[in-house]
Amino acid sequence: MVKYYVKNADVIEVFELLPSLKKQDIAHILWLDISTPSEDEIAHVEKTFNITLPTKQESEEIEMSSRYWEEENHIEINSFFLIDTDKNPQNETVSFFLQENILISIRTTSLKSFDEFSRKIVATPLLFESGYDVFSHILDIRIDIDADVIEKMSQDIARLRKHIFADYVNHDDELLIKNDDILEKISLLEELNMKIRENLNDKQRILSSFLKSTKCKEAVAKEVEIMLKDIKSLIEYTDFNFERIENLQNIFFGLLTVEQNKIIKIFAIMNVIFLPPTLVASIYGMNFDFMPELKWKYGYLLSIAVMIATAVLPLYFFRRKNWI
Repeated sequence: MVKYYVKNADVIEVFELLPSLKKQDIAHILWLDISTPSEDEIAHVEKTFNITLPTKQESEEIEMSSRYWEEENHIEINSFFLIDTDKNPQNETVSFFLQENILISIRTTSLKSFDEFSRKIVATPLLFESGYDVFSHILDIRIDIDADVIEKMSQDIARLRKHIFADYVNHDDELLIKNDDILEKISLLEELNMKIRENLNDKQRILSSFLKSTKCKEAVAKEVEIMLKDIKSLIEYTDFNFERIENLQNIFFGLLTVEQNKIIKIFAIMNVIFLPPTLVASIYGMNFDFMPELKWKYGYLLSIAVMIATAVLPLYFFRRKNWI
């Protein structure tokens, strides 16, 4: 699907049928948004604007020369946008072309930041004079969303820590305190934090290069400087979250070790209780001809009493020592 946003006077109009684009409208286009395009749509855009769009494989290359490329008449940028799912957070690459005053964006999935911005650009047309304004606002919205994700993740870490110590289930957020659930939750938090960090580092490098460009106007440059400061603070917060997650993992394994030691302690006590009586019973179970106790009238009761005493005395001793 291809949408293009045309600014006429103080109004921005949205059109979805690119073949109906008139030549006189091309000069007024601010933004051309290409989402999950077909081969025919790609070919038509390349022909109309005389550009070569990157393939998905080319846009996902991680070297800096592939993430940001500037030529005399255009700037090509490939940037990560986080898709925050419950089980599989991932970074989706979005490609941007800044050619003259037009921004062309190419993506292969629906993104929350684009949905929010598409409403904003129509509602506040006076804020946008060129594709450079559009580009900076899209990234600004994405950074705000990343900040919200980091904030939510911090709350999840705090809740999970509380549950680990309290050892109960809070039905409001349905975080189960089973060992497997805790390990899975910690792993997901760590994975999400790594994806966010990768996302922010990518934007930091791209915006730093964009800020040095002679094509970046002064007003846009000021916005980029603010975004870079925001990104720096968010990166510092992800570092803090890495420490919190690592600490949470250490706490969990420490408590798990304590619980395992309690179980081993119970087995050790059971051995202490049953081993002496077993020894007594084994002695009187020997098949020797001469065992005087076998002829005693109260020999059986005596052996039972000895077995009970050998079981109770260690328990009494351990209790006095506060070992149990």
